Amino acid sequence: MEEIELPKLEADQKSYAGIPEAVFVDDVEQFMKDSGNEDSVEKVLKSFDEQHSKYRFMEYNMVSRRRRLRQQIPDLTKNLEMIKHLREQSEDQETQFLLSEQVFVKTVMPPTKSVCLWLGANVMLEYPLDEAEELLRQNKKSAEVNLRCLEHDQEFLRDQITTTEVNMARVHNYDVKKRQAKKASGEDKS
Repeated sequence: MEEIELPKLEADQKSYAGIPEAVFVDDVEQFMKDSGNEDSVEKVLKSFDEQHSKYRFMEYNMVSRRRRLRQQIPDLTKNLEMIKHLREQSEDQETQFLLSEQVFVKTVMPPTKSVCLWLGANVMLEYPLDEAEELLRQNKKSAEVNLRCLEHDQEFLRDQITTTEVNMARVHNYDVKKRQAKKASGEDKS
């Protein structure tokens, strides 16, 4: 199988889908001061939770798109094989086709120079074999590139989800330590 080359990303871009990058909070105390929420850990956690939910929603959509593309590529390959078979056909051929669920009909198929392709949205067009093959090859190549871009974006998204979860844990731990220190200093004074 040939290697599929991904399109180049712009210098400031890290994903093809434009997924925003999660910033890792290295110094939680400084982050809390800079964000102006030093006393309100709940606001910061809510903000991280919102970001986390958005990332999870993007992940769900990517998984379904990836599933569709992974089904589409073998279908396109089978269609290309069928066109090759039709091109090689020189005499009438007996075959069966699906009429309705569990009902097949025998028919004789004469050699042909054209095929009908479903384009989507209830649109079917008749193409000469050469044009149909070219269209299917382009669609297959496009689907393979889209799948690779999607896989790249999924890896990037997983990193963003992990970063956000780590940030949430660090802010929560900061809050717990702050409360414990406040409690300890309150006991020392009494």
